[in-house]
Amino acid sequence: MPLEQNLITADMQKHSLTFWWPGECWVSVFNKLIRRYKYLEKGFEDEVKKLLLFLKGFSESERNKLAMLTGVLLANGTLNASILNSLYNENLVKEGVSAAFAVKLFKSWINEKDINAVAASLRKVSMDNRLMELFPANKQSVEHFTKYFTEAGLKELSEYVRNQQTIGARKELQKELQEQMSRGDPFKDIILYVKEEMKKNNIPEPVVIGIVWSSVMSTVEWNKKEELVAEQAIKHLKQYSPLLAAFTTQGQSELTLLLKIQEYCYDNIHFMKAFQKIVVLFYKAEVLSEEPILKWYKDAHVAKGKSVFLEQMKKFVEWLKNAEEESESEAEEGD
Repeated sequence: MPLEQNLITADMQKHSLTFWWPGECWVSVFNKLIRRYKYLEKGFEDEVKKLLLFLKGFSESERNKLAMLTGVLLANGTLNASILNSLYNENLVKEGVSAAFAVKLFKSWINEKDINAVAASLRKVSMDNRLMELFPANKQSVEHFTKYFTEAGLKELSEYVRNQQTIGARKELQKELQEQMSRGDPFKDIILYVKEEMKKNNIPEPVVIGIVWSSVMSTVEWNKKEELVAEQAIKHLKQYSPLLAAFTTQGQSELTLLLKIQEYCYDNIHFMKAFQKIVVLFYKAEVLSEEPILKWYKDAHVAKGKSVFLEQMKKFVEWLKNAEEESESEAEEGD
């Protein structure tokens, strides 16, 4: 081991981490040494990883100081987030040392940067989905993590982990949904599965309809000829209308589906002329109702291809408005 690396490790052990906080002196020393002797960088990280494995050998006060120092070193890039692997040691996790250490570390890290910078560092080393491993297996839940870290004053970290869990659940849902469709599973079984996942992972219906739409559109090889793809799309979507209708029970879900259709038809140029036909099909199949369609037409559409799609929808919207007026007139006469 090089002399400089020996000096760093020996000095940390000699003083038993009795540096004062905020500890800028130690941070400055480490940074200057590593900048001067670049080959120390990897060796320093390895030593910190080893040090974290023996956290039980330090007093609580010493652990807190080390955690805060580690947070600062992570924030300024002296250390890589991969050192957190040491905190997943079974004994440290079991005795609660890892979670307590992580609280001080993340507070220090977020104080120096922010949650977005921390998240980026964690993603870089594939640690963004492993934070719940700071707890024993029987406590590895979003609820427990959120409660523990929120009470410790790290609400932003709790929200980050909750969001990560939700994103993971959505990806898993889409993957399983596509597999069920490719197998040709009955719609009733698919609907039951999706509703169970919605409840378990607290996924709102407007999000689910977007996932279902994407899954439905990815299960077929589309014709490259514009004059043929519309007919192919109508045939395909007519078959899947009952599945889509199961997840458009709310006005917001219908509006979300309309926007997904608009974006899809714009992003896939062969579908540009198919937009109106798809919307009319879904209206007839009771996937979409008139109120969300009228709202989309009036002010809820997005910019993508809006002039083309609004023109396509003009006559159908006029028909919907007339039908609505006739219904209101008949209702008044009945009164």
